[in-house]
Amino acid sequence: MLIDHAKITIKAGDGGTGCVSFRREKGVPKGGPDGGDGGRGGSIFIEADKNLATLLDFRYKNKYLAKRGEHGLGSRQSGRSGSDIIVKVPCGTVVKDAATGETISDLTEHGQSVRVAKGGRGGKGNQHYATSTDRAPRHFEYGGTGAETELELELKLLADVGLVGFPNAGKSTLISVISAAKPKIADYPFTTLEPNLGIVRYKDFDSFVMADIPGIIEGASEGKGLGLKFLRHIERTKVLAILIPADSPDIKQEYKTLAAELKKFDASLALKPRLVVISKMDVAGENFKLPKFRGLKTVGISSVARTGLDELKDLLWDAVHPKD
Repeated sequence: MLIDHAKITIKAGDGGTGCVSFRREKGVPKGGPDGGDGGRGGSIFIEADKNLATLLDFRYKNKYLAKRGEHGLGSRQSGRSGSDIIVKVPCGTVVKDAATGETISDLTEHGQSVRVAKGGRGGKGNQHYATSTDRAPRHFEYGGTGAETELELELKLLADVGLVGFPNAGKSTLISVISAAKPKIADYPFTTLEPNLGIVRYKDFDSFVMADIPGIIEGASEGKGLGLKFLRHIERTKVLAILIPADSPDIKQEYKTLAAELKKFDASLALKPRLVVISKMDVAGENFKLPKFRGLKTVGISSVARTGLDELKDLLWDAVHPKD
């Protein structure tokens, strides 16, 4: 199950309080103040991990509390700092402030991290307050309060190619044929209820990642169907493959509708490289001719008959790795 959205509450540790203490040692009269400082509170970091693929863990644990710093001690001993907490998330996770919606960080690479809550600083002990007029200060400082906030985590899949099309356009069948992915395939709309990722082997040693996005319908950018929930995943892809079945009543109108929904959701999607894939060529009539789209390459395929797949791979590879 792909869980691509989660909300968590985090609280960094408070700083420890400074100590009031005076040196007492035989033969050292009026030893003076020696209260140590409080320890720093633990901070909270969020780190991308390539070994994770979903935000499912946050369904079971959504509160993270770092430890506070220990209080200062006598003999100028500082309190121990609280341990930091590192929260692991999948690569491709966007971290947002839940209250404002502001993006804090976009974690796309393994090991990339961001501090989302800073621990409180430790308070000063009375050793810092001795003056010529006050040689026995009883002043100290309380530790600082650790930051507390609520975050939204939003996962956007990292894929080279995004398959886009109406329900039953043949996306799931295609990705199952040219990759090792095993999506659910059936002859009714909205078979795909969550994105599927597949690694497509290209020639001898190369490969690229393909994502099968759940079917888009007209009005998806406004919340109809399943499209709005998963359109965010298309933002990460380098290339869009627009799938339209050969038995569509109006192929060009279907393409216009899909292109319009993508643009309404995010205008930048209109600028992504794309090609048109006419699927289900095995059911096309003998007189069927591939439609032409201005400025776009078109390829006809049949996942069932395994025809046109090599040409499709060539076109996708060239689009993902454009030559300078």
